[in-house]
Amino acid sequence: MNDPLSDMLTRIRNAGMRRKSKVQTPGSRLRAHVLDVLKDEGFIRGYASTEYGNGRTEFEIELKYYDNQHVIREIERVSRPGRRVYAAVDALPRVKNGLGITILSTSKGVMADHAAREHNVGGEILCKVF
Repeated sequence: MNDPLSDMLTRIRNAGMRRKSKVQTPGSRLRAHVLDVLKDEGFIRGYASTEYGNGRTEFEIELKYYDNQHVIREIERVSRPGRRVYAAVDALPRVKNGLGITILSTSKGVMADHAAREHNVGGEILCKVF
C-alpha cells in the first residue's frame, strides 16, 4: 500500500455510503492523529485501538450520522505521495466558506486549519472534510 491515509479515508467514505456504524482500518500514528482531529471536530463519534501481536494495531472507527445522513459529506485527500501540497498560514484554503475543515500536518502536530491559524503555522495539507 503506497498511501495508507488515503486508504483510511476511502474506507470511511465507503462505509458512510453503505450506512455502516463502524469501520476497521490498520493503525498508525498518522492515522490516529487524523482520527483525533476528526473526533474533536465532530465528524466521527470516536475510535478504539486494538493491539495484536508483533506490533500490529487496528482501529475501529465509529461513524456519526444525523437524521439518517452521514455527517461527512465529502472527504478528499489533497497531498499524495506523488504530489505533496504545502501551504503557508496565510494561504490556507477554506472549505465551503468555513463549514468544513482542512487537516494539516504541521511542525506542531496534526491539526485542523483553524487551529493552524491560531498557532500561526502552515504545513502539508493532508485532506479536506465537509
